[in-house]
Amino acid sequence: MNDNTTMQSTLSAELAALLRERFAAAFPDCPEAASAGRVVPSARPGFGDYQCSDAMQLSRALRLPPRAIAEKVASALPLPDALEKIEVAGPGYLNLTLRPAALAARAAAVADDEERGGVPQSGDGRTVVVDYSSPNVAKSMHIGHIRSTVIGAALANVFRALGYRVIADNHIGDWGTQFGIIIKGYREFADMEALARDPVPELERIYKESNARAREDAAWMEACRLETVKLQQGDPENRALWQDFIRMSRHTFDEIYDRLGIVFDTTRGESWYQPQLAGVVDRLVAAGFAHESRGAVVVDVRDLDPALAEQSRKAVEAARAKGDEESAAREDGKWICIVRKEDGGYNYNTTDFATMETRVREYGPAKIVIVTDDRQIPHFQQLFLVSRRLGIVNPETELVHVAFGTITDENGHPFSTRKGGMPKLKELLDEAASRALAIVREKNPDLPQAEAAALAERIGIGAVKYSDMAMDPITTIRFSWDAVLALQGNSGPYLQYAHARIRSLLAKYAATFPGEAAVDAAPSVSDPLERALARRIVAYPDAVAAVAAKCKPSILAEYLYGLAQDYSAFYQKLPVLKCEDAATRAGRARLCACVAAVLRRGLGLLGIAAPDRM
Repeated sequence: MNDNTTMQSTLSAELAALLRERFAAAFPDCPEAASAGRVVPSARPGFGDYQCSDAMQLSRALRLPPRAIAEKVASALPLPDALEKIEVAGPGYLNLTLRPAALAARAAAVADDEERGGVPQSGDGRTVVVDYSSPNVAKSMHIGHIRSTVIGAALANVFRALGYRVIADNHIGDWGTQFGIIIKGYREFADMEALARDPVPELERIYKESNARAREDAAWMEACRLETVKLQQGDPENRALWQDFIRMSRHTFDEIYDRLGIVFDTTRGESWYQPQLAGVVDRLVAAGFAHESRGAVVVDVRDLDPALAEQSRKAVEAARAKGDEESAAREDGKWICIVRKEDGGYNYNTTDFATMETRVREYGPAKIVIVTDDRQIPHFQQLFLVSRRLGIVNPETELVHVAFGTITDENGHPFSTRKGGMPKLKELLDEAASRALAIVREKNPDLPQAEAAALAERIGIGAVKYSDMAMDPITTIRFSWDAVLALQGNSGPYLQYAHARIRSLLAKYAATFPGEAAVDAAPSVSDPLERALARRIVAYPDAVAAVAAKCKPSILAEYLYGLAQDYSAFYQKLPVLKCEDAATRAGRARLCACVAAVLRRGLGLLGIAAPDRM
């Protein structure tokens, strides 16, 4: 087992490889034994640092009691230098205990690896496209956009940490019939002063008023339709207006992205793919996947997957057996993918096929990850299935839809304002910074105004981001300002405060003991609390790898919260600055520095700042 500072894999992976070798050596004639050896961190003190229960799974294949299997594995080969012992416990658990020096060296290596944080480069030479945020032109980003934006950005950061070439793609909505409605309204009743002052809210107002007229006035609706046709046919005036709308919207979007610390590698609207859409439909028809239905061209996705067809058939029959024709019709219709409308126009289904084709052609990705709300689940099931069957995506490319739930108020009611609609994202970030400033002022009344405001921005926005990523993406979030900005419990400010406390302690240590060099000391792992903290540190690469494997930033958030809790338990029981033994004091200070480094790095992957003071 490798215990030096040049890490090529996680500690748990190395221990699993070690056990696989021992299982294979102990039972060379059993194929199942060669794949055994899964390890997990031990749940309780006294049961080693890591534990394996695979002896119990092999009992039937080997026709031996699990404990007998575990005993043979434990003694199959000499122990590597990094392991102090392998013990058999209970019905057949294998408990692995690391030597203190090996554990300390590994914790220091993870913390000191500024470039990678000990994270193995499993993505080296591979590309992943992460599609997230995706606001619509001429509409304000609202609270619902925060989930796609911060989840997607965190996943992009994690994939980069694993060595992938990441293409962060913002697929904005900049095409469709709504622009004819806006152009007509713009020419009739735009407030140019409001447009210059704050363009996107004015464009929203124009759209709402024009759309309301279109619903009541057939002549107005026809005029809007003609403006759309002129735009699509390349009319210079309409094109110029449309491009202005895009420019103004993207400027507003970029202001929000700057506050969130988010940068995209490419931003393309739906309009970018328009020249490809006719060819997409032609290929679908030629392949026999699409057919005409009531003047439109559609794909019945069930025709491509017998299992899906059977699942849908049963769902339709079950609904009809209950007399629920509405549900039966909805189930029957959700697998019909329209790729060309009756009027000859295209929709987002067609655009997404062209987008998929372009990404594969340009980037040759090993993985494509798309982050949207859970209402889009059927759409992406259709997109992925048809893309594979049409040959747009090869079998080796992994396609992942990260679906997330909605945000409600703290009572579980849909978010709304007195004026209706979702709260604007800019307003949410402003409120977060304002509330955080009140906390900063209470804790640091003498802090200069500019510094306090900058710190409040980092805390407030970090709090909003963390409140989202602390939850499994699919979970519905009940938004509460008290929970978001709490300095205790599982919150962004709690983790930021933990980091700031450690940085303050280390500054005091350096000032109080200028002759000691904690940076040269090995982290102290003599006490069980120290050992638990070191074990948590070395698990950081595993947490990062798990986020990528499951596309859940919540795994890293949970890890960081556990790290902060372990540090709190250590700090409350074991003195650092008041420790009288210089060697122990330096080792504990070094352990604290390792925790701070991992907290900072992990928060950074979540897109959250780690201030040195709160």
